[in-house]
Amino acid sequence: MSMTPQMQQSIKILQMTALDLSPYVTQEIEQNPFLDSGDGESDSEIIDDVEASSDGREAEVESGEAVWSDDEISPAIYDGESRTYSEANSGGSHDFSESGYGMDEMSSPPETLRDHVVDQINIDIADPIEKMIAVHLADMLDDNGYIQSDYLGLCERLKCDESQVLDVLFKLQKFDPVGVFARDLSECLSLQLKDKDRLDPAMEALVSNLDLVAKCDFVKLKKICAVDEDDIQQMCIEIKELNPRPGNVFSSEYVQVMIPDVFLKKGDKGKWQLELNSEALPRALVNRRYYSEVSEKINDKESKKFLSEQYNNANWLVRALDQRANTILKTATEIVMQQDSFFRYGIHYLRPLVLSDIAQKIEMHESTVSRVINGKYIATHMGVYELKYFFSSSVGGAEGDEGVSSRRIKYMIKDLVDKEDPKAILSDDKIAEMLKNQGIDVARRTVMKYRESMNIPSSVHRRRAKKS
Repeated sequence: MSMTPQMQQSIKILQMTALDLSPYVTQEIEQNPFLDSGDGESDSEIIDDVEASSDGREAEVESGEAVWSDDEISPAIYDGESRTYSEANSGGSHDFSESGYGMDEMSSPPETLRDHVVDQINIDIADPIEKMIAVHLADMLDDNGYIQSDYLGLCERLKCDESQVLDVLFKLQKFDPVGVFARDLSECLSLQLKDKDRLDPAMEALVSNLDLVAKCDFVKLKKICAVDEDDIQQMCIEIKELNPRPGNVFSSEYVQVMIPDVFLKKGDKGKWQLELNSEALPRALVNRRYYSEVSEKINDKESKKFLSEQYNNANWLVRALDQRANTILKTATEIVMQQDSFFRYGIHYLRPLVLSDIAQKIEMHESTVSRVINGKYIATHMGVYELKYFFSSSVGGAEGDEGVSSRRIKYMIKDLVDKEDPKAILSDDKIAEMLKNQGIDVARRTVMKYRESMNIPSSVHRRRAKKS
């Protein structure tokens, strides 16, 4: 089946981010004579009577059920303020091969430290919980690459353990550039020395006493590091060759703005209220009055055909933009409904979720859901998240219970091992049995696979280690 230019355009609009959409619509308004931004004119005078709806439309989620307004085109209320959507949103050329909008035509902005780090997070961290924590930590980086904010405040916001935040932080400290995510200068230098395989006990003692290094107090340093003065001087030379500001190699002038597409807030009686961000949806109106005036004066067949095509393109794009808004809101609503416990009780209640789960509920194809969740963000009381972070793999529950995400099982296995009695080391069979008693039916080999993926030694090795 071949795709029409309009279908291609609808798909292109759907997968655009909020930052991409605004310049795209602006360009289409400039190219299409029947599109207008609507500034300074009455909507009732300028808009076409095509079907459109409110970008301020909202949904409510209560007890696993999405509640939608009967009037799809009425404005919705968010924080007591009525927001009105442009009742026609569009623009566009008929053929993308001629003058369509191309992102490759724009100059790429310089890569920021956060961009560089998030790219690594998406590649190296598969666990959704760890990925969410990692993105929060990435947002706390300063221009030098240090964690300056109260990163342990994430524990309260995400309702997770301090140890889990620290585990993720230690993983991020292995990222490029070497030394990033350090909490102070000493740790930054230690990370770089460790990468060079030069963090021996003497060097570790030296970087722990940088105040003495600054004073050139070699007498005290020789005693602390247990080496002679020549070694101290050579070690200081090595330290001077390190980069105390690893984040400075990236641009700090360009700031990537993360615009949420959907707002989530707590409503009355335990309901969740979701609303599209009107600031992320550019205003564009179909100018029916101008089309009527021009078409009445044109008698040439080719000119009438051109006008008709442009007018139809405008109408088509109105529906494409409106469909994009509807699809984003419906997808986000279903995600919130599926992840209700996460938003209420914290990160450990993140449910397993795959594309087909959402696609079946909103009656759309998985490829459509995939386009929606990439590059689209939801602002919540717990932070701003990309929609794709709510998806993870799962393992079946016992006795017909719903699946439990693999990252939660890993967390439970690690917790059991950390708390095991040194005199009664848990075997993989015993761990599987204990998980089953908690309603999670996993095989022994699955426990072994997850244990090895977390670099947890076998019961034999753990028993020997705890005896020694």
